[in-house]
Amino acid sequence: MEEINNIEVVPCTESDYLKPFRVHYNQNGTKKSWDFMRTHDSVSVLIFNTSSHCFVLVKQFRPAVYMCELERTKTQPCPATEKTEEGATEAVASVSESQEGQADTEGGSSSAWPPVTSGIMYELCAGLVDKPNLSLEEIARQEVLEECGYDVPASKLKRITSYRSGVGVTGSKQTMFYAEVSDDNCVSAGGGEPREGELIEVVKIPLHEAMTFAYNERIPKTMGVIFSFIWFHNNMSPKYKISTNV
Repeated sequence: MEEINNIEVVPCTESDYLKPFRVHYNQNGTKKSWDFMRTHDSVSVLIFNTSSHCFVLVKQFRPAVYMCELERTKTQPCPATEKTEEGATEAVASVSESQEGQADTEGGSSSAWPPVTSGIMYELCAGLVDKPNLSLEEIARQEVLEECGYDVPASKLKRITSYRSGVGVTGSKQTMFYAEVSDDNCVSAGGGEPREGELIEVVKIPLHEAMTFAYNERIPKTMGVIFSFIWFHNNMSPKYKISTNV
């Protein structure tokens, strides 16, 4: 997962996932405009294994996080300038690493690029709502099976809540579910769908370490992980009479 190389940043002119727009409007008599991105809604699932008393998360490389870290550290190399067929100028930042250069990137010692680990995130099992013939529960069930390897009936998924994410840019809605699984439900190693370019590592977080994990700022994670762990502590821990180590 951490063998990332040949990074190249180019303009995004077409995408199946992102559609940029600009909206003009009047608010209290003042003319305003705002840029936004149309994206798919999504589902996420907090998975708790009752056999081992652990949460099941996924870990994967997120290019957007990595590039934000690159901007934050202000170590981006000067982009190369290329002419397109239409004569427009494109800014292209690229890096082609040899085996030695790749080691430098991963170690973060001498490369201008941040270590690849800065783009690897701990997340809830999740997926896009892009199958109109399926319910949210059925989409969530498929994601649990593909990413984490657990076969859970859609009827066993408990809806936690839904909320808007990225409201300054997208405003898409994510619906969060809770699923209890056991080792008997595990039918594969998970890992995502390779045909869709997914490379996912399944990670287990022991229940007694959950809240320490959630509040550890050195561990890169999504807000969904933090919120869902807090939800579990408030709603499920009393039921099981177990500690989440708060």
